[in-house]
Amino acid sequence: MSWFKRAKENIQTRTEDKNNTPEGLWAKCPACKKPLQTKALKQNNYVCMHCEHHLKIGSEEYFEIIFDEGQYSELSSTVYAADPLNFEDTKKYTNRIKATQQKSGLVDSIRTVHGKVNGLPLMIASMDFRFIGGSMGSVVGEKVSRAIDYCLENDMPLMIISKSGGARMMEGALSLMQMAKISARLTEMAAKKLPYISLLTDPTTGGVTASFAMLGDLNIAEPEALIGFAGPRVIKETIGRDLPEGFQRSEFLLEHGFLDFIVHRNELKDKLHSSLAMLMQVHMK
Repeated sequence: MSWFKRAKENIQTRTEDKNNTPEGLWAKCPACKKPLQTKALKQNNYVCMHCEHHLKIGSEEYFEIIFDEGQYSELSSTVYAADPLNFEDTKKYTNRIKATQQKSGLVDSIRTVHGKVNGLPLMIASMDFRFIGGSMGSVVGEKVSRAIDYCLENDMPLMIISKSGGARMMEGALSLMQMAKISARLTEMAAKKLPYISLLTDPTTGGVTASFAMLGDLNIAEPEALIGFAGPRVIKETIGRDLPEGFQRSEFLLEHGFLDFIVHRNELKDKLHSSLAMLMQVHMK
């Protein structure tokens, strides 16, 4: 039985070595399923090196990619969601907010910051899907509104990075009102000829798509991003027909005139800089 004991000991040793491997060194591409070294993935701006799939990222990652040396200043970081409807489903809305804040490290589903893009100033309002599906509540409307105030006072362009499942049902009609609130504030940007760029990422749906996500002077998107109002499954069940291939993806929307261009994440900063330089020339005239 000595051979059995040695084999068992070898298996135990290999298992222990595997368990001692540091976590977070590898990830898997959700598209091609190939392994990705985390460090190399970050250096490639979270784009798969094998199939060019753009992995979903949060606001912090976008800020690091876009701003010079990853430096920025944040606005309205202490604006928290209230519970005006005393909403409760499987749990109280206030408890859900607290739990999500602790898990995600975020205050709400959007962050507003400003910094430089190859030397040009830019305000960015970036949504985070990790916070209740990037849902649009009153905090989103208020923080974007305050960001626009800052842009108007400082002649600064704005970009909103949309990544959302739509309106936040826990706030009812108050959530839907943010569509009108943000859209109205964007008309003030337009009146002053300050550029507004809308970047649509995967997914951009619901009331966000039906309002500010489609109101940019430039509407741009990442490759293969899901963009629409209702989801494809709901539409298919409603009309009782099969949908075209690639329906509601960036490439389909570009072909049908809903987008100005699709931008690869590795080219995002340079494309933003050239677009801002062009649009700000119009503002200065």
